[in-house]
Amino acid sequence: MKRKYTYPLLVILFTVGYFAFEKYAHQKIDEPIVEAGAQEKEDTNTYFLPSSTTGQVIHHNYYSLSYSESHEQAEWVGYELKKSQLINNDFKRPYFEVDPAVKTASAHWRNYKNSGYDRGHLCPAGDREFSKQAYDETFLTSNITPQNHAFNAGVWNRLEQKVRYWAKKYDGVFIVTGGVLNNKNTSIGTENVTVPTSFYKIVYDRSGNNTRMIAFLMDHQESSEPLYRFVTSVDHVEELTGIDFFPKLEDVLEQKLEASSEYKEWSFR
Repeated sequence: MKRKYTYPLLVILFTVGYFAFEKYAHQKIDEPIVEAGAQEKEDTNTYFLPSSTTGQVIHHNYYSLSYSESHEQAEWVGYELKKSQLINNDFKRPYFEVDPAVKTASAHWRNYKNSGYDRGHLCPAGDREFSKQAYDETFLTSNITPQNHAFNAGVWNRLEQKVRYWAKKYDGVFIVTGGVLNNKNTSIGTENVTVPTSFYKIVYDRSGNNTRMIAFLMDHQESSEPLYRFVTSVDHVEELTGIDFFPKLEDVLEQKLEASSEYKEWSFR
């Protein structure tokens, strides 16, 4: 009788020990990556990054983000898109990978499988085709969010193309984008990745003598409306998200830019 129970007990102990070792080993491997991700990179324009409501800001080589563990995605992604970076390369799309720099672990890509939602990039892969490293970096799961396909391939794609047009026309712009994460009623996968009710994108231009800002807020659905119909103020996006978007700007300038919903000085060809 003793032998009958000995072998199952050994199997259980071995299994528990194996998984404990695996967890410990991965933690040791990931510790330097997490530490590196918390450090500002030389080419990261941190002066224009928003505040973080989660306390977990990650700096990759070509974009930064604030990760929300409760929603299993970034509450914002910020990066500069320069005219010189608008290069088209036919890179092979890599597999999506969990972001090792997120200390709480970013959501697995399998949450999206058969969910009915696209793995929507926040920092678009098309904005990072100037190098293979920059391109591949956009396929970390900390940079994706559940998006309805018609929205992702439609009005949201139109806005991304417009931002590239402005980056070329104005010789570079700074971009902050994300989903409005104030409703967890709809989620996907075993990790309950929140499906945002709407999405925002803020563009800041400081080229030449110009200092201007424009914000877009879009319901999470396809629309044929012209892009200027989605223009709002940064103040309004701050009210919805609780994020302070440009806290390091001089106060008078910040208040002026963030209160405006004027779009006529932007080219909507």
